[in-house]
Amino acid sequence: MHKGLKWLSVITTLGMLFVLLGGALVTKTESGMGCGRSWPLCNGEFVPSDITFELIIELSHRLVSGSVGILVLILAIWSWKAIGYKRETKLLAALSFFFLAAQALIGAAAVIWAQSDFVLALHFGISLISFAAILLLTLLIFEVDKKFDADKVVIDRKMRFHILGITLYSYIVIYTGALVRHTDSSLICRDWPLCLNDSPAWPSNMYEWIQMGHRFAAGLIFFWIAYAAYLAVRNYKDQRVIYWGWIIALILVTLQAATGALTVFTRLNLYVALTHALIISCLFGLLCYFNLIASRSKLRR
Repeated sequence: MHKGLKWLSVITTLGMLFVLLGGALVTKTESGMGCGRSWPLCNGEFVPSDITFELIIELSHRLVSGSVGILVLILAIWSWKAIGYKRETKLLAALSFFFLAAQALIGAAAVIWAQSDFVLALHFGISLISFAAILLLTLLIFEVDKKFDADKVVIDRKMRFHILGITLYSYIVIYTGALVRHTDSSLICRDWPLCLNDSPAWPSNMYEWIQMGHRFAAGLIFFWIAYAAYLAVRNYKDQRVIYWGWIIALILVTLQAATGALTVFTRLNLYVALTHALIISCLFGLLCYFNLIASRSKLRR
């Protein structure tokens, strides 16, 4: 396999990760209007004259997203030609660029026209699909040299159900987390894991419901992944990809829960919040890789 394609795939994957973190940084620093209601220019200028902190963050995110978009397009075309014979290649190449373009258009629409928080919350999830497609495309490229080989994995129906179910459900968890950020509900509950505040019963307003809805969803996925990891340890010791993959998934979801709690305790520390976004991106990519394996594997009886 051409070394240039491997390097491009790795750089593009890391670049897409920076796009995800950059989008989270824009949201958490409230820099979405750093360039005013102007896109792709900044305050209607090619070279901004009035420099602010919010402008630097928003403009940097746009530049990184645009640069990575070019890399994604090159990677999609190159991989299509080089390893198009692998059945997943063309779909992943198309998905990677399509969803990256979709997140750019949603971002532009959010700048030019005001969007509801429920629509803006889709932005991170759409970018995440593009990231997962690029990550899987990278693994396919390295798989040609047998760096990653999942063809010999055998998975039963029960594990297939958990792989697909957890992946789909994780997207709901991701959306609720993005909704917490976009509705400024991150610190609406001063306690963790409950939302006691001044009313120890039910949440008393929409923002508390959004926050507690996300916590409930996150708690459920933690126990679901823990159960899947238990099944992997018990039944898949001979399948190293599944065995270690679910152990890593359990570690990631535990770190995700811990950083979620720390976000509250540290009163929305920026580094903790960005780590929270980074971990869920890695976890979602791993879950998508499980689905790739499951789609190829033989059915264990």
